[in-house]
Amino acid sequence: MSTRIKDLCKEKGVTISAIAEQIGTTQTSLSRALGENGNPTLDTLQKIATALGVSMSDLFEQPAKDVVNCPYCGGKIKIGKE
Repeated sequence: MSTRIKDLCKEKGVTISAIAEQIGTTQTSLSRALGENGNPTLDTLQKIATALGVSMSDLFEQPAKDVVNCPYCGGKIKIGKE
C-alpha cells in the first residue's frame, strides 16, 4: 500500500514530509506506518486521503497493468500495443 500512497504523492506534487505535517505527525512516524511492516490506523489513512484530496479507497487501488507512472513527473504513461 505504501507504493500507492507514494504514487499519489508524486501525482499531486507533494512529499511524504508535507503530508505528515498536514496530518499532524512526523515524517519518520508516517514512513514507518506506511513501510513494509507498518500498520497505519484507519484514522491515519483517512487523514492521508483527505490531505491528498482522494477517497480512502484510492489509497488501495492498484494501477492498471498497462500504465506506469513517470519517475520524474508522476504522470501516467500507457504502455503496450494499441
